[in-house]
Amino acid sequence: MRTSYGRLVRAVLLAFAVIGLPGAPACADGEAKLLAPSGILRVGIYPGSPTSMVSDAAGKPHGLAYDLGGELAKRLGVHVDYVRFQRVADIVTAIHDRQVDFTVTNATPARANDVSFSQPVLAIELGYLVPANSPVGKVEDIDKPGIRIGVTKGSTSERTLPARFKNATIVPAESVKVAVAMFGRGEIDLYATNKPTLFEMSDQIPGARVLDGNWGLEHMAIAIPKGREDALPLLNSFVTDEQSSGALDTIQQQAGLRGAAKATRE
Repeated sequence: MRTSYGRLVRAVLLAFAVIGLPGAPACADGEAKLLAPSGILRVGIYPGSPTSMVSDAAGKPHGLAYDLGGELAKRLGVHVDYVRFQRVADIVTAIHDRQVDFTVTNATPARANDVSFSQPVLAIELGYLVPANSPVGKVEDIDKPGIRIGVTKGSTSERTLPARFKNATIVPAESVKVAVAMFGRGEIDLYATNKPTLFEMSDQIPGARVLDGNWGLEHMAIAIPKGREDALPLLNSFVTDEQSSGALDTIQQQAGLRGAAKATRE
């Protein structure tokens, strides 16, 4: 009798494993295999930006790419593996080379040559950070001989700002962490990137502030390797769900993401 009961329990558990528990997210096997062909969703992140990954006071990681990657892995029914890089340009290269499956980044035309993008997740203001007692008080003070503008190597800022400023000097930094140290050594006079990263940097530099206004917007979207476009309908549905359910707002709050705006389709 006890043996029969044990067999019945095992049969019921197996049935649940096959059909899924009520309310569990469903996903077509084909889409899971497309987006995470190894059975693990490899999410590219770089520390120091709320759009990618930061840690809270308790050391728990948060961020747009970090948390959305985890949520998508749940929807696909696969494990997640966070792969760290120094900067976002390295992640884009890794996605192009199929070493990474997923990240969230600025969906520029240049990057669209190397990866495929979902619909926009949110928009991010681009701005400038200046240290305490800086001679640069407003944007009009920037384009002068001797002013050194820090940018991250391979970033939108590095590609865009040389055409905007004819007199100031563009100084590439290996990473956001390196840029903070460069401020301390007096090697740059301001830093240009998206505002969530600038606010994160300002918390580490006493007296630093983000200048008013912006010099453009980044349109953040999910990036996946080329050749996986058949999964874009699922990705776009996932983005819409995260936006409409309030989950995206929660992710932004947990990451301390400042300087964001509602995504718009162009």
